[in-house]
Amino acid sequence: MRSDKVRLGVHRAPQRSLLRAMGHDDETMVKPLIGIANSYSQVVPGHIHLNDLALAVAEGVRQAGGQPMEFNTMAICDGLVMGHDGMHASLPSREIVADSVELMAQAHCFDGLVLLASCDKIVPGMLMAAARLDIPVVAVTGGPMAAGRLDGKRVDLITVFEGVAKVASGQMTPDDLARLERLACPGPGSCAGMFTANTMACITEALGLSLPGCACALAAGPEKRRIARDSGLKIVELASRDLRPSAILTPAAFENACRVDLALGGSTNTALHLPAIAHAAGVSFGLADFDRLARQTPHLCSMSPGGPMHMENLGAAGGVGGVLRALAPLIDASCLAVGGSIADYMTERQPDLVVDGQLVIHPLSAPVHDQGGIAVLRGNLAPDGAVVKQTAVAPEMMRHQGPAQVFDSEDAAVAAYDQGRIRPGGVLVVRYEGPAGGPGMREMLALTALISGGPLSGKVALITDGRFSGGSRGAAIGHVSPEAAQGGLIGLVADGDMIEIDIPGRRLELAVAAEELERRRQAWRRPAAKFARGPLARYAALVGSAAGGAVLRDDFSQGSR
Repeated sequence: MRSDKVRLGVHRAPQRSLLRAMGHDDETMVKPLIGIANSYSQVVPGHIHLNDLALAVAEGVRQAGGQPMEFNTMAICDGLVMGHDGMHASLPSREIVADSVELMAQAHCFDGLVLLASCDKIVPGMLMAAARLDIPVVAVTGGPMAAGRLDGKRVDLITVFEGVAKVASGQMTPDDLARLERLACPGPGSCAGMFTANTMACITEALGLSLPGCACALAAGPEKRRIARDSGLKIVELASRDLRPSAILTPAAFENACRVDLALGGSTNTALHLPAIAHAAGVSFGLADFDRLARQTPHLCSMSPGGPMHMENLGAAGGVGGVLRALAPLIDASCLAVGGSIADYMTERQPDLVVDGQLVIHPLSAPVHDQGGIAVLRGNLAPDGAVVKQTAVAPEMMRHQGPAQVFDSEDAAVAAYDQGRIRPGGVLVVRYEGPAGGPGMREMLALTALISGGPLSGKVALITDGRFSGGSRGAAIGHVSPEAAQGGLIGLVADGDMIEIDIPGRRLELAVAAEELERRRQAWRRPAAKFARGPLARYAALVGSAAGGAVLRDDFSQGSR
């Protein structure tokens, strides 16, 4: 066992003495050491219940003959940091989560690891650590909260964000918004729609790194606690078999996970996270794969924010297993998983389950849309790629041409909206919000919710080198690469320039003569760094392009610069 390095032999008497200080005895000294990486905090609703799940994991570990050793890592709530400077910290936290889990597991020589996490950057960070460590792991995603109810209708956090715009435009009263605020998020868990947190939970299950049913089991429900206990049982078995992530995270597994994401119409943030996990696993998987698979994989589930369904509906209809079953001709069911193989994850789709007049999981023969949720656009504005959730774009905005309104930050664009300066028919360009230029590639849910929830819905497009929340909808095109701060063409756009968006044709073009662009390039100067010291300054100096998953540079061999 790996843990023998810590506990075995006369030279490890001091280490055994430290373990005895925590209650270990001769019996536990010979059991497999199972780390439980827990991102519990009292800051994030998706994490506030994780200590209860950790108890269930530990119960399963002990029952299977292992010794649990729990430790914690950080968790940032994207909803709470949305729309202000706090969002700079969100994407960089993915790297801190990954590093903290990897360092703890490496230092203490765990024989296996249970990853207990929820929400946006925390789940992918832990999966990156698992891929780099390559020791047996089981992931337990914390589960979604139930949707709220207001006057008989299901509501969620995005309903509240869009409610702010409705109040500003007179479509909703402040009193109605206050009622909505109190009812939209009824308890613990990740926000109820197919936003980034739940998209990542579904991807984790589709990759085969969590047990079947884990993604859709509600945070506060008994099924989640059962899965947590079973995961504790399972990790001891996997440790004894030495079944590692490298056997699970194959190119075919990434294709399976991406197809599930596309069928669900999941968050565009997966175009950052899935390539980053693949990079950690030594697998080549990027934007070209997303676009190739999107053309082959239909959209089967009309999930919030682009449709009426919530995670509880998906769970009732068969969950990720039901989506895998619906996609069966496109899925490699032989891929290994912590619960056997992906074939063992496929559950029956409930063909008669209808919500708000439509099926929850559509069959391949009658999809919601013929193509998957994410489209990758290219052109002179985004030679390395840009990303849009095409299934959440109004039909009339799938092709759009209009004059640019340029803003050098999200804050400036929101101020312009509040002042009534956003013109219908235009294209908002929000730049210097990329991985390095932001830094941290801030999500722009505050801005997209103002547009989608107000009178400009379906009347303007938005492009940015930043990114969007999984709850964003509309003609919102992010991840424009190269970013402005790295000399990308988006940094040369001027007010009034014509921009052409063709989502079906996968094109994003700036209609400005080459001579004029060269004149602007000669006058362009790289902006000063927004943070001169600390973790955000380090992140800005080391982070790579959004087109590659915004991973940190790791070429630190001797002589590299």
